[in-house]
Amino acid sequence: MHLAIAGNIGSGKTTLTGLLAKHYKYEAQYEDVDDNPYLDDFYEEMQRWSFNLQIYFLRSRFEQVMKVREDGLDVIQDRTIYEDAHIFAPNLHAMGLMTARDYNSYKGLFDIMEKNLQAPDLLIYLRASVPTLVDHIQKRGRDYENSIRIDYLRRLNERYEAWINTYDKGKVLIINVDKNNFPENPEDLGEIIQQIDSEMNGLF
Repeated sequence: MHLAIAGNIGSGKTTLTGLLAKHYKYEAQYEDVDDNPYLDDFYEEMQRWSFNLQIYFLRSRFEQVMKVREDGLDVIQDRTIYEDAHIFAPNLHAMGLMTARDYNSYKGLFDIMEKNLQAPDLLIYLRASVPTLVDHIQKRGRDYENSIRIDYLRRLNERYEAWINTYDKGKVLIINVDKNNFPENPEDLGEIIQQIDSEMNGLF
């Protein structure tokens, strides 16, 4: 079983990944942020490092997906490769932070990779308003995220909504994070688990 959690920066993906991995006893696959050599540079100088960062994430997540397929493990994945390709890279290009040449090279590479991809059995999308995202980002206090702009988060949210409304690769469960405080409220987490169980029962 391959579950994947999608959502904007600060929506709670990493927290929910850990909580669900513990509950279901699945392997958790986290986004590579601590060892990512480009993140600090990217947030300081987005235009210079956008292509490098996106290529790093693309390779890292492609390796994760291949490992899921090869090992046949039950996995919960923190963010999907589709978000990189359909949200983050095109957003950087649209904002003038990635050149057309770099974006076309990136997209060409993803298109080749996508032919070998297998979509998750269930995609869990964490929908959150910009104020909620900002609150979460401030609470976790990562230094490199201090310079994230509100308009950047807003643009990403718009792209997330457009993407999730057209996602057709498998089942989707949408969680409204503004109304569900799963990190601190066990009842809210229980509600999510109940919804996941219901969706998973329909997969067998």
